[in-house]
Amino acid sequence: MDIIIVGCGKVGRVLAAQLNEAGNNITVVDIRPERVTDLTNRYDIMGVTGNGATHTVLKEAGIDDADLMIAVTGSDERNLLCCLIAKKAGGCQTIARVRNPQYSADVPYLKEELGLAMAINPEYAAAEEIARVLQFPSAIKIDTFAKGKVELLKFKLPEDSPLCGMSVREISAKLHCDVLVCTIERGEDAYIASGDFRFEAKDIISIISEPKAAFVFFRKIRYKANPVEDVLIAGGGDIAHYLCGMLDKAGISATVIEKDADRARQLADAFPDVNIILEDAVNQEVLMQENIDKAEAFVSLTNLDEENILLSLFAKSVSDGKIITKINRIDFDEVIEHLDLDTIIYPKNLTSDHIVRYVRAMNKTIGTNLETLYQVIKGKVEAAEFIVKEECGLTAAPLSRLKLKNGVLVAAILREGRVLTPRGSDCIQVGDSVVIVTDHLGLHDMNDLLQ
Repeated sequence: MDIIIVGCGKVGRVLAAQLNEAGNNITVVDIRPERVTDLTNRYDIMGVTGNGATHTVLKEAGIDDADLMIAVTGSDERNLLCCLIAKKAGGCQTIARVRNPQYSADVPYLKEELGLAMAINPEYAAAEEIARVLQFPSAIKIDTFAKGKVELLKFKLPEDSPLCGMSVREISAKLHCDVLVCTIERGEDAYIASGDFRFEAKDIISIISEPKAAFVFFRKIRYKANPVEDVLIAGGGDIAHYLCGMLDKAGISATVIEKDADRARQLADAFPDVNIILEDAVNQEVLMQENIDKAEAFVSLTNLDEENILLSLFAKSVSDGKIITKINRIDFDEVIEHLDLDTIIYPKNLTSDHIVRYVRAMNKTIGTNLETLYQVIKGKVEAAEFIVKEECGLTAAPLSRLKLKNGVLVAAILREGRVLTPRGSDCIQVGDSVVIVTDHLGLHDMNDLLQ
């Protein structure tokens, strides 16, 4: 596909790398020549220096022949204007990043009137992910399939877990839980689960199941499965704004510490039931006064990654509650992962993941449609949801007789509203939604899973 990316900030750079690696023809546009030069030197892509919200620059970038234009500059208004011009000039699909909470209610209208294929709000997506984890605090990360009917949950085994020493095969017989183990991360190694694999303390495990079955499973392995009741939030930016609305609806009590008086006043006006504290969250005395040691969850959402990391480490030292840390920079993600910060939220990665998922779906074939895509283990394992549109190789025989590639796990089948945990005797049928976990990255079609 021919794709134009307007804006070469953090999100633009991630998108250029991922979409180029997937075999697309990429042209980047930015008003800063050094950003364009950096990307064109690093990857096999084209670059144009200029304002992507002008027809002249978009024409130079190849808008007449482009399949998709993605606008991820720092300005919502510029992104929307880019999409409007691109739609009029080339008739291609368009995606805009729209971040300002003032536009959130207008997104459906803007999509309709401007013909956007997608409007991405990284702050809203981050708030959604945080809210999901607070509803199920035992999980590090939660991804959903089939409109929430199936969940993929990632969690870490403590040293006293009853799962330690148990094999994957033994879970069903010993715990009587209808969950499927998908992946295990142990140190630098990642595994697609096999029946003989035995768990060890500190393993990071991904399971897939219906929400009710996951609740039963976590209760049986002595994990907290109920939603948190109160949350302390450091930082009152856009993510906090969206999160407060979600927590308010869920009946979860929230306290926000924000040092900017105008921002604090806006939050207080928007959310009368949320406790807003006009203080600097970096002050340990303030945190202790607001009972950080007793809070069921602490979320660090300041504008500085360093502050968020230090605040979360402090919270971890004084509290047994759920800790969630927002990180903007993605350059040092491998280093940050080793800090044992519990749940880490990368808004920039959420944005690029949403867009890459859409691009992969645009490349769909006739037989099966890619609906949902998540990175279970970054750069190693993906989970994808496909809808089977017609008879194909995967519908020809029961799962036990299909010649699937190594590193492929059929994790769930959704049929007529029912979730099936796949067994060898099950057959995939036309109309099914099928969740696949695999280390074969970049798949567009389920038929690619066959040998």
